[in-house]
Amino acid sequence: MRRRGELIRRALSVAALAGLAAAPAGAAGFGIFEQGTRAMGMAGAFTAQADDPSLLFHNAGGLAFVEQSDWQAGATYFTSTEAEFQGAAPFPGPDQQAEQEPLGEILPHAYYVRPINDTWKFGFGLYAPFGLTTEWQDPDQFSGRYISTRAAIRSVDLNPTIGWRTGNFGIGVGAIARVSDVELNRRLPVVNPFTFQVQDVGDLNLETDFGEGFGWNVGVLHRFNNSFSWGLSYRSKISIDYEGDARVRQISTGNAQLDAVVATRVPFNRDLPAEASIEFPDMASLGLAFALSPNLRLETDANWTGWSTFDTTEIDFVNNDLPDAEIRSDWEDVYNYRAGLRWTASPKSEWRIGYVFDETPQPEEAVTPLLPDADRNGFTLGYGYTGTWKIDLALMYLDFKERTRARSFEHEGDFFGTYNTQALLFGLTIGR
Repeated sequence: MRRRGELIRRALSVAALAGLAAAPAGAAGFGIFEQGTRAMGMAGAFTAQADDPSLLFHNAGGLAFVEQSDWQAGATYFTSTEAEFQGAAPFPGPDQQAEQEPLGEILPHAYYVRPINDTWKFGFGLYAPFGLTTEWQDPDQFSGRYISTRAAIRSVDLNPTIGWRTGNFGIGVGAIARVSDVELNRRLPVVNPFTFQVQDVGDLNLETDFGEGFGWNVGVLHRFNNSFSWGLSYRSKISIDYEGDARVRQISTGNAQLDAVVATRVPFNRDLPAEASIEFPDMASLGLAFALSPNLRLETDANWTGWSTFDTTEIDFVNNDLPDAEIRSDWEDVYNYRAGLRWTASPKSEWRIGYVFDETPQPEEAVTPLLPDADRNGFTLGYGYTGTWKIDLALMYLDFKERTRARSFEHEGDFFGTYNTQALLFGLTIGR
């Protein structure tokens, strides 16, 4: 029995470390650019236009040109139409398949802008620039359950901003206060010393309280003439320290003797204080807008995101209830490219279309069930109506390229296979 107990102790130590592999840094590639429905209809190519209240997200320089009080509020609904995994050798093997639970997330946005005088303007924005939910069906059977069964991150920004105008040149500067929380679920395994089979012994759930972080943004907009404008926008990095509790629910192995030994090694059914941190990336956008005719305007944008902040992430169990871990991710800085066209059909209606190519920051070695990210192509269609109320609608189709993992970081286990993902986004914004 002593030898079996030692086997259990070693297996649980490995399981505890594996249970930390779903650190928040693995949730890279979760930036959300759809923070205003008018811009969303043009695939987010809005940096050089910035002519509705969502300018507070897209380019604060547009605030300088506000001539009357205005507000808008709305939301973007995200749903997945396909999110599948096909396993590969050596593990979990080509016979393993899985699907994610259908995604259904609603992210809000709200903006208010007003002139102080001809030169100075004020604005306040609320929006959710980062978010993630991945949840796998049939967690008892899912081969990746020791990596992740569910992961979620929420964030909300509060963004007071000041704008200043001189001639046809505008500058905006804002402060950003971000609140965010994280949830991670996964299973803990052990090698049964009686059968030498891997079995689930615990369901680990980590939930943090809301953490706070602070940053800033700046934007420039130059309306050179009625036919051409350009804009430049930058949002700073923001670091958030999280505190929360993990809790492990015991899962019976069917062997009372093994369950009893496991219960002496794992702190089941009590709060386990934990700490972690995320450094959200900085972002920069450059946009050029051209009037092709009095009723037709084209914009092209290039956006950079500094995802290399996700290099490693540390999880600290404050009371050493489980081993601390440092998780390697090795994310890269990336670009996305956007083009949008808007056509003013009448003084009251406007149509929009757009396209975006978005690079993934995630190297192949880091692709896991926590977040199987990939390059994606997005296609958008939007419509706006101005009457007593201003109403904007938009639809985006996101097609993620097929992503295969066939190699791992040194000293890390294999979980090979191919992921396929497609998603739809619906946007609605209203204002007066």
